Amino acid sequence: MAGKVALLLWGAQTTQLLVEPPWTPPVLWDRVTLTCQGSGTAGAITWYKDGQRWWEEGPDQFRVTESGTYQCDRPGTGRSPPVNVSNDRLVLQVPARALLEGDTVTLRCRGWQDKPVTWVSFYREEKQLQRFRDGTELSLSPLRLHHSGRYRCRGGVHSEVSGRWKESESAPVSVTVRGVPLSGVSVSVQPPGAQVALGDRLVLSCAVATGTGPLSFSWHRGDSWALLGTGPHLELRHVGDNDSGHYQCRASNGDSVAESVPLNVTVLVPVANATISPGALAQPVRAGDPVTLRCSVQVGSAPVTFTWLRNGSEVARGPLLELGDVHVGHSGTYQCMATNQLGQDGHRMFRALSPELALMVTLRAHWDTAVAAGVAGSLLFLLLLVGVIVGWYWWHHLASRKHQERAPPEPPAPPEEGEVLYTHVTRTKRTQGPTRTALPQDTQVTYAELPGPHGRLRAPSDIYGNVLGH
Repeated sequence: MAGKVALLLWGAQTTQLLVEPPWTPPVLWDRVTLTCQGSGTAGAITWYKDGQRWWEEGPDQFRVTESGTYQCDRPGTGRSPPVNVSNDRLVLQVPARALLEGDTVTLRCRGWQDKPVTWVSFYREEKQLQRFRDGTELSLSPLRLHHSGRYRCRGGVHSEVSGRWKESESAPVSVTVRGVPLSGVSVSVQPPGAQVALGDRLVLSCAVATGTGPLSFSWHRGDSWALLGTGPHLELRHVGDNDSGHYQCRASNGDSVAESVPLNVTVLVPVANATISPGALAQPVRAGDPVTLRCSVQVGSAPVTFTWLRNGSEVARGPLLELGDVHVGHSGTYQCMATNQLGQDGHRMFRALSPELALMVTLRAHWDTAVAAGVAGSLLFLLLLVGVIVGWYWWHHLASRKHQERAPPEPPAPPEEGEVLYTHVTRTKRTQGPTRTALPQDTQVTYAELPGPHGRLRAPSDIYGNVLGH
């Protein structure tokens, strides 16, 4: 039954003729049974013998009673490859199964009706491989692809009729060695864990657990099956954001193809630019006020962990630091440290430290005193400012007056018509007689008569004369 299974594997989706006993070519004296297998409709099999339609709507299985070349046909999978049932004087037989690289196979040279055979020689193509005086079997182990070819045997067959040994040669038999079907294809990754940091180097390797023959490899990602590379290794020297995804390796030995389980590769972005919000606090913070700080990062692949430090020592974890109603003991310098890592074992860790945030907490009484002092200081400043302004004003005013006093008097305005202009007032002395006796001083007034406005007639009061005092 092992031979039947092997034939089915290599003839998938086609009609196959299974032989029992599992040797090819089968010989008539072995009571050969042929079984037609395939995916066609049961009970509708057509049998052919020597290329001619021989049995319509025949059974799936029957026992051969005549030598010849047999085939069967099943609707849906077509006609099977031919099987020659031999009745020759000398026959070379090969196991009727798939011959795989690495196996051990035995070729046997048989005489008709199992008559004795002697002086047996085996040939591949035209080259003699081995000659036996008494042996009739040739072992090929382990099988290699180069063992494929056409084999035959030549030997002496004893005749009971004549009692003599007659040399005979078998018909050639094709031997096809196939590589072992591939299985157990797997992908390994460096660095381990299928996680790689942005910009780092990634190397994927493809391995085959079982399978022989000249192996070829191809690399694919996701469902697109776009070709990424060939060969047992795939190297990405500088991974980027778009290189995350499921990678798969496909291996082939010409006869079979096998694929690996998809490997999920994650490109991790290191954390960077950690910040605390709010970025500035009122200075100082009054005792009893609620304070909540939040830490965040600009970039960084999840999961990201946060650690809070006060004066360099850890005080809490998590993105939020809720201090509640603060007291003086909360005063200090706060920082947030964001972290993410590669792999479950954390073989590589990335950290980002935020700028420092100073928190100063004062008692409420101190706060009131500080506020009062601030208000008093502000009022004092305003008073000083007003005093300076007033002082400057009076200084400027006095300086203006002094300047006016030092300046020469302005010339009189030109007289208007009808006005009397007194130009000169002097005191004169009168002398009398030749002896010029001094007289008391008299006052003399010089005046000028101006015409009235618009040439009007002057009133008597407009006429002035010299007034001499006696």
